[in-house]
Amino acid sequence: MYDWRKMTWEQREEALGHRRSKHFPWHSPPHQDRGEGAYHVTAACYEHQPIIGVSPKRMAECELRLLETIKSHVEGVLAWCVLPNHYHLLIETNGIAAVIASIGQFHGRHAYRWNREDDARGRRVWHNCTERKIRSERHFWATMNYVHHNPVHHRYVRQWQDWPFSSASVFLAHVGKEKAVRIWNDYPILEYGRGWDEPEM
Repeated sequence: MYDWRKMTWEQREEALGHRRSKHFPWHSPPHQDRGEGAYHVTAACYEHQPIIGVSPKRMAECELRLLETIKSHVEGVLAWCVLPNHYHLLIETNGIAAVIASIGQFHGRHAYRWNREDDARGRRVWHNCTERKIRSERHFWATMNYVHHNPVHHRYVRQWQDWPFSSASVFLAHVGKEKAVRIWNDYPILEYGRGWDEPEM
Protein backbone atom coordinates (compact mmCIF):
# COMPACT_ATOMS: atom_id res chain seq x y z
CA MET A 1 0.00 0.00 0.00
CA TYR A 2 2.87 2.35 0.74
CA ASP A 3 5.05 1.59 -2.31
CA TRP A 4 6.46 5.13 -2.33
CA ARG A 5 8.61 4.34 0.69
CA LYS A 6 10.13 1.32 -1.07
CA MET A 7 11.05 3.23 -4.25
CA THR A 8 14.49 4.56 -5.12
CA TRP A 9 14.79 8.30 -5.85
CA GLU A 10 14.90 7.52 -9.58
CA GLN A 11 11.69 5.45 -9.36
CA ARG A 12 9.99 8.25 -7.44
CA GLU A 13 10.97 10.81 -10.09
CA GLU A 14 9.68 8.51 -12.82
CA ALA A 15 6.38 7.93 -10.99
CA LEU A 16 5.88 11.67 -10.40
CA GLY A 17 6.73 12.44 -14.02
CA HIS A 18 4.11 9.96 -15.20
CA ARG A 19 1.51 11.42 -12.83
CA ARG A 20 2.29 14.99 -13.95
CA SER A 21 1.99 14.01 -17.63
CA LYS A 22 -1.47 12.54 -16.97
CA HIS A 23 -2.51 15.50 -14.75
CA PHE A 24 -3.01 13.08 -11.84
CA PRO A 25 -2.55 14.09 -8.20
CA TRP A 26 1.10 13.63 -7.26
CA HIS A 27 0.72 11.41 -4.22
CA SER A 28 -2.77 9.96 -4.31
CA PRO A 29 -4.89 7.86 -6.65
CA PRO A 30 -6.65 9.79 -9.42
CA HIS A 31 -10.43 9.90 -9.19
CA GLN A 32 -12.00 9.20 -12.55
CA ASP A 33 -15.73 9.59 -12.93
CA ARG A 34 -16.73 6.79 -15.30
CA GLY A 35 -20.41 7.68 -15.32
CA GLU A 36 -23.36 6.03 -13.69
CA GLY A 37 -23.17 2.54 -12.29
CA ALA A 38 -21.96 0.60 -9.28
CA TYR A 39 -18.65 1.47 -7.60
CA HIS A 40 -16.51 -0.09 -4.90
CA VAL A 41 -15.21 2.71 -2.67
CA THR A 42 -12.65 2.18 0.07
CA ALA A 43 -10.62 4.37 2.41
CA ALA A 44 -8.10 3.57 5.13
CA CYS A 45 -6.70 5.30 8.15
CA TYR A 46 -3.15 6.56 7.68
CA GLU A 47 -0.68 3.70 8.07
CA HIS A 48 -3.67 1.53 8.97
CA GLN A 49 -3.78 2.83 12.51
CA PRO A 50 -7.06 1.78 14.21
CA ILE A 51 -8.31 5.34 14.65
CA ILE A 52 -11.90 4.45 13.77
CA GLY A 53 -11.74 1.52 16.18
CA VAL A 54 -10.86 3.47 19.33
CA SER A 55 -14.24 2.40 20.70
CA PRO A 56 -17.43 0.64 19.56
CA LYS A 57 -19.20 3.97 19.97
CA ARG A 58 -16.85 5.66 17.49
CA MET A 59 -17.22 2.79 15.03
CA ALA A 60 -21.02 2.97 15.20
CA GLU A 61 -20.93 6.73 14.77
CA CYS A 62 -18.52 6.44 11.82
CA GLU A 63 -20.83 3.92 10.14
CA LEU A 64 -23.91 6.09 10.69
CA ARG A 65 -22.33 9.39 9.64
CA LEU A 66 -20.60 7.90 6.59
CA LEU A 67 -23.88 6.47 5.30
CA GLU A 68 -25.69 9.74 6.05
CA THR A 69 -22.98 11.71 4.24
CA ILE A 70 -23.22 9.81 0.96
CA LYS A 71 -26.97 9.10 0.84
CA SER A 72 -27.90 12.23 -1.13
CA HIS A 73 -25.25 11.45 -3.77
CA VAL A 74 -26.09 7.80 -4.46
CA GLU A 75 -28.97 5.85 -5.90
CA GLY A 76 -28.34 3.15 -3.33
CA VAL A 77 -25.84 1.81 -0.82
CA LEU A 78 -25.69 -1.87 -1.74
CA ALA A 79 -23.14 -3.05 0.84
CA TRP A 80 -20.86 -1.56 3.45
CA CYS A 81 -18.40 -2.55 6.13
CA VAL A 82 -16.61 -0.34 8.67
CA LEU A 83 -13.51 -1.80 10.36
CA PRO A 84 -11.18 -0.29 12.98
CA ASN A 85 -8.80 1.09 10.35
CA HIS A 86 -10.67 1.20 7.03
CA TYR A 87 -14.04 0.86 5.35
CA HIS A 88 -15.60 -0.46 2.15
CA LEU A 89 -18.73 0.69 0.30
CA LEU A 90 -20.54 -0.79 -2.69
CA ILE A 91 -22.75 1.94 -4.10
CA GLU A 92 -24.91 2.74 -7.10
CA THR A 93 -24.51 6.33 -8.33
CA ASN A 94 -25.08 8.58 -11.33
CA GLY A 95 -21.59 10.00 -10.89
CA ILE A 96 -18.79 9.26 -8.45
CA ALA A 97 -17.35 12.80 -8.26
CA ALA A 98 -20.00 14.11 -5.86
CA VAL A 99 -19.68 10.98 -3.71
CA ILE A 100 -15.89 11.37 -3.45
CA ALA A 101 -16.26 15.08 -2.62
CA SER A 102 -18.75 14.31 0.17
CA ILE A 103 -16.43 11.61 1.55
CA GLY A 104 -13.58 14.14 1.53
CA GLN A 105 -15.72 16.46 3.68
CA PHE A 106 -16.61 13.57 5.97
CA HIS A 107 -12.92 12.72 6.36
CA GLY A 108 -12.04 16.33 7.17
CA ARG A 109 -14.77 16.74 9.79
CA HIS A 110 -14.05 13.47 11.51
CA ALA A 111 -10.25 13.84 11.43
CA TYR A 112 -10.64 17.15 13.24
CA ARG A 113 -13.12 15.75 15.74
CA TRP A 114 -11.24 12.51 16.48
CA ASN A 115 -7.93 14.31 16.85
CA ARG A 116 -9.55 16.62 19.39
CA GLU A 117 -11.09 13.66 21.24
CA ASP A 118 -7.78 11.75 21.22
CA ASP A 119 -5.66 14.79 22.12
CA ALA A 120 -3.73 14.24 18.88
CA ARG A 121 -3.90 17.62 17.16
CA GLY A 122 -2.27 17.59 13.72
CA ARG A 123 -2.29 13.79 13.39
CA ARG A 124 -2.94 12.52 9.88
CA VAL A 125 -6.07 10.35 10.07
CA TRP A 126 -6.85 9.24 6.50
CA HIS A 127 -4.81 7.81 3.65
CA ASN A 128 -6.88 8.72 0.61
CA CYS A 129 -10.04 7.22 -0.79
CA THR A 130 -10.16 5.07 -3.90
CA GLU A 131 -12.98 3.93 -6.14
CA ARG A 132 -13.35 1.34 -8.83
CA LYS A 133 -16.28 1.04 -11.19
CA ILE A 134 -17.90 -2.38 -11.24
CA ARG A 135 -17.31 -3.92 -14.67
CA SER A 136 -19.58 -6.97 -14.76
CA GLU A 137 -22.11 -9.04 -12.87
CA ARG A 138 -19.29 -11.32 -11.67
CA HIS A 139 -17.31 -8.31 -10.42
CA PHE A 140 -20.44 -6.99 -8.67
CA TRP A 141 -21.18 -10.17 -6.72
CA ALA A 142 -17.51 -10.84 -5.91
CA THR A 143 -17.34 -7.30 -4.50
CA MET A 144 -20.54 -7.86 -2.51
CA ASN A 145 -18.99 -11.02 -1.05
CA TYR A 146 -15.70 -9.25 -0.40
CA VAL A 147 -17.28 -6.35 1.49
CA HIS A 148 -19.37 -8.65 3.68
CA HIS A 149 -16.49 -11.08 4.23
CA ASN A 150 -14.01 -8.36 5.20
CA PRO A 151 -14.38 -8.68 9.02
CA VAL A 152 -13.82 -12.43 8.67
CA HIS A 153 -10.90 -11.81 6.28
CA HIS A 154 -9.28 -9.58 8.92
CA ARG A 155 -10.06 -12.12 11.67
CA TYR A 156 -12.34 -9.92 13.77
CA VAL A 157 -15.21 -12.43 13.67
CA ARG A 158 -15.89 -15.93 12.38
CA GLN A 159 -19.16 -15.21 10.55
CA TRP A 160 -20.41 -12.21 8.55
CA GLN A 161 -23.43 -11.57 10.74
CA ASP A 162 -21.29 -11.34 13.90
CA TRP A 163 -19.84 -7.98 12.80
CA PRO A 164 -22.22 -5.17 13.80
CA PHE A 165 -20.76 -2.44 11.57
CA SER A 166 -21.76 -3.78 8.16
CA SER A 167 -24.71 -4.58 5.94
CA ALA A 168 -24.12 -8.34 6.11
CA SER A 169 -27.05 -9.06 8.46
CA VAL A 170 -29.39 -6.98 6.29
CA PHE A 171 -28.16 -8.79 3.17
CA LEU A 172 -28.61 -12.24 4.76
CA ALA A 173 -32.09 -11.35 5.99
CA HIS A 174 -33.01 -10.09 2.53
CA VAL A 175 -31.70 -12.93 0.34
CA GLY A 176 -31.72 -15.80 2.86
CA LYS A 177 -28.88 -18.07 3.87
CA GLU A 178 -29.31 -20.55 1.00
CA LYS A 179 -29.07 -17.88 -1.70
CA ALA A 180 -26.19 -16.13 0.11
CA VAL A 181 -24.23 -19.40 0.16
CA ARG A 182 -24.96 -19.91 -3.54
CA ILE A 183 -23.73 -16.36 -4.32
CA TRP A 184 -20.62 -17.00 -2.22
CA ASN A 185 -19.86 -20.20 -4.15
CA ASP A 186 -20.74 -18.82 -7.58
CA TYR A 187 -18.74 -15.58 -7.17
CA PRO A 188 -15.65 -16.38 -5.09
CA ILE A 189 -13.42 -13.54 -3.97
CA LEU A 190 -10.24 -15.48 -4.87
CA GLU A 191 -7.34 -12.97 -4.84
CA TYR A 192 -9.56 -9.92 -4.22
CA GLY A 193 -7.71 -7.47 -1.97
CA ARG A 194 -4.29 -9.05 -2.37
CA GLY A 195 -1.60 -6.43 -2.09
CA TRP A 196 -3.84 -3.68 -0.69
CA ASP A 197 -6.12 -5.25 1.94
CA GLU A 198 -4.08 -8.03 3.51
CA PRO A 199 -5.40 -9.75 6.67
CA GLU A 200 -2.42 -8.83 8.82
CA MET A 201 -3.11 -5.11 8.48
